[in-house]
Amino acid sequence: MKDKICIVGLGYVGLPLAVAFAEKMPVVGFDINQTRIDELKAGSDRTMEINDVLLASVSENIQYSASLQSVEGCNIYIITVPTPINKSNQPDLTPLLTSSQAVGDVIKQGDIIIYESTVYPGVTEEECVPEIEKASGLTFNVDFFVGYSPERINPGDKEHTVKNILKVTSGSTPEVAKRIDQLYKSVITAGTFLAPSIKVAEASKVIENTQRDVNIALINELALIFDQMGIDTKEVINAAATKWNFIKLMPGLVGGHCIGVDPYYLTFKAEEMGYKPDLILAARQINNSMGKYIAEKTIKEMIKAGSKIKGAKILILGLTFKEDCPDMRNTKVIDIIEELEEYGTSLDVYDPWVDRRENKKHYHHGVIEDPFGKNIKYNAIIVAVGHSQFKALTAEDYASISEVNGIIIDVKGVVENPTWRL
Repeated sequence: MKDKICIVGLGYVGLPLAVAFAEKMPVVGFDINQTRIDELKAGSDRTMEINDVLLASVSENIQYSASLQSVEGCNIYIITVPTPINKSNQPDLTPLLTSSQAVGDVIKQGDIIIYESTVYPGVTEEECVPEIEKASGLTFNVDFFVGYSPERINPGDKEHTVKNILKVTSGSTPEVAKRIDQLYKSVITAGTFLAPSIKVAEASKVIENTQRDVNIALINELALIFDQMGIDTKEVINAAATKWNFIKLMPGLVGGHCIGVDPYYLTFKAEEMGYKPDLILAARQINNSMGKYIAEKTIKEMIKAGSKIKGAKILILGLTFKEDCPDMRNTKVIDIIEELEEYGTSLDVYDPWVDRRENKKHYHHGVIEDPFGKNIKYNAIIVAVGHSQFKALTAEDYASISEVNGIIIDVKGVVENPTWRL
């Protein structure tokens, strides 16, 4: 029997995976968002992860559906739904458990369910499997099997695509683990790493981003210290990076669906077991405070320049969570905006990468059209995201939309001679 795969969730993770498998075998792409299904059927991907040509090239091998009940003949289900946090920074497993229930309603004997969503160790077998058993009436590791292969998608990265990133795999039995590993190996050109257990694979994923979060927090804290000392952090890092084993990272906002979220899954489980993960939580606190610090620094620099704060016009360049990518999930630019709004400033936000249909879900005011070349003057300009369009701007470009005493705040280290740089 040839495998037929159903990808559950067609976002930044699911769609590239569906396309990769569709180059080799039949695939069903399922998503609860009918609008998303319609646009993919029309051959367009709003996330810009898959171009129209590639999407068209596999169209005969992919069936898109907003109803799992209409899916027939699949024997492998790969769940790639989001695993967000709630307002209390605790894991929200709702999408994962709902998807498990939906898959449980349609699976048959011998089927395999693989999870790619980031979780704390134990979620797959202790939280998801019971939901599948309840919905299906089948018995785990007798009638159906599960695996875990954490996603490693980097939104907006056209070099490190799904097929070019080594994949960790695992399964609920040794035999199923090998089968899952071979399945991924058939499409992942970078190869696979078969973990000894599902929990090891889950833990490996959650610490990838936790380690990066802690490292960035250190650089952010150093940036705050050096700012007090009047030292340019970028120049310090460039000097330190001449040592072969120095990890070169730059300070900045830590948002997105991974680094700013995943550590909370690990800290939640650690605290549940009675251990207080002080270092990880401190790193989260430092990184979450950067937006407020940048906003306060902007106000101080405006006062020094002689600007009246209430009603002052400020332009924010960039709203997505990272450069050259339309992804706005958990963008920390919002923290800068909300803090500046409390000072009574008048804000404009410009981001050429933002999908206007998605924008209102994240930022209530919306974004403006390109302000350059128009008769608009700002008291402050904050370059919050390092989009390629902003890297190409010159001193003359900034001067053309700045008041005489206007300032430039550079969060991403892309402006030559800014008023202040993080």
